[in-house]
Amino acid sequence: METLTPDAMSIASVGDEPRDFVGLHRTLQRLLTKTPALYDGLSTLRIIEAIALSREQAREADLTVPTASGPHRLLIRPVLGPAGDVHAVRLWFGTEAEQVPPLRPAVGAIWDLGTQTIQQPSGITSLPGLSVEEYVPRTSIAELFHRMSAFDRHVEVLDLLYDPKPGDKLQFPVTIIPTSGRPGRWRITIRARDDLRTKGAWLLIEDITSDETPSEWPTLERTGLREAHRRAGIHLAVVHLERVSISHWLTDPAPWIRWDYLFEPVDVFYPDDRDRLRELGGRLRSGDMEGVTIRTLDYSGRYLPTSLLVYPYPGYATTELALAQTVHITNGVTPYEPLRYPAESGRRHSPIGYDDQLHHHRAGRLKRSPTG
Repeated sequence: METLTPDAMSIASVGDEPRDFVGLHRTLQRLLTKTPALYDGLSTLRIIEAIALSREQAREADLTVPTASGPHRLLIRPVLGPAGDVHAVRLWFGTEAEQVPPLRPAVGAIWDLGTQTIQQPSGITSLPGLSVEEYVPRTSIAELFHRMSAFDRHVEVLDLLYDPKPGDKLQFPVTIIPTSGRPGRWRITIRARDDLRTKGAWLLIEDITSDETPSEWPTLERTGLREAHRRAGIHLAVVHLERVSISHWLTDPAPWIRWDYLFEPVDVFYPDDRDRLRELGGRLRSGDMEGVTIRTLDYSGRYLPTSLLVYPYPGYATTELALAQTVHITNGVTPYEPLRYPAESGRRHSPIGYDDQLHHHRAGRLKRSPTG
């Protein structure tokens, strides 16, 4: 069950089946009905109290419950997030003689709107689709989307993440395509938060990979369009204008722009150019296209001019999303110096991203099929 906000607990899944925020009391009553012997020593109230204690203390619990049919066990296992908080709790009921089934990997994560990053614990590498060598403590939403195959709910996710309102929630399965190896299947449960602890959202990520569940691959139409764009040299991104960041690539990413493995996703755009992007939001409301030349980060750490043709986002979104076609400017261009931060920021001589992980990831991607 998910415990993603302080004022709510609901069922995220039972076994391998999603439950989409079903009420806690009703589900516990159904589970107890399937094991009537537990009624001798347990009640839904006692179970909820044990869950609340496990959540508060971030500790496992192993309770022995005497019944007329012999002793039973109630196991409670918290699922922790990057700060050690409990994002979910797992329950298991059974007789004392029963073998406890192995638990699938699951972790909590935090979307922080201020930095526009997903904070993730190292335990996420236990899920299929992400290697230990590629792990970073913070990643952008564009990087997560880029690992997904055949996913089409980007706008719903972006609306929740960029405009978090109490009560907003989502649950969905995704296929994760790794740099190498077989794809994995994740279930992601999200609740928006806007409180003293977090402005953004908390996430629960579960491994639901199964040999019986076919992986979702891009359709022939989607693969064909991507290949056509690749051959034509077209690179389209969804850009959040107000936050000045790339939210998603609709085609292959522009190869000259470093958008991934950054400490702060806004660093893809040169600081002096960011206000120019923000100003486009008002002009796009008329439905017209706008063109602008700005400086974007490349993989050697320099900022080079890139021409953007920016269009209004055609679908419904509550956030300031736009489509941006990127064009590489090469003729007669003198590279700008790498971004330098003031000495007091402590970042003047520091990298702006996770360079070792980036090199590992890019080396692996070069070995993959261009349509993978």
